[in-house]
Amino acid sequence: MKASYLPVPWVYKEVIEEQIEKQAEGKVFYFGEENEVSLANGRIVKLYDLPGEGEFIKLVPENDIRIDRIITLFGKPGAAYSEYEAYADACMDCMGGYTKEDLEKE
Repeated sequence: MKASYLPVPWVYKEVIEEQIEKQAEGKVFYFGEENEVSLANGRIVKLYDLPGEGEFIKLVPENDIRIDRIITLFGKPGAAYSEYEAYADACMDCMGGYTKEDLEKE
């Protein structure tokens, strides 16, 4: 399921624009369409808006990536980095399949 677009703070857009100016290449980790962590490699050639869908980067040779779903851009935190941290830390509260009562028995 495709997540709704969330507006991205200007600081992330500035980082993208700097990378476009530098013609930098590298890895982009992002949440894909099924909310899975995905990886793309390449160079950002433009930042653009698709009305009704959100803002995207054009990464060559790979693909287009919605900027609110970027976890890291060439090693720098992206707009979805805090979501990824929460996703990665989710099990910190889990009980490994045990209930509170199971743990009290031991």
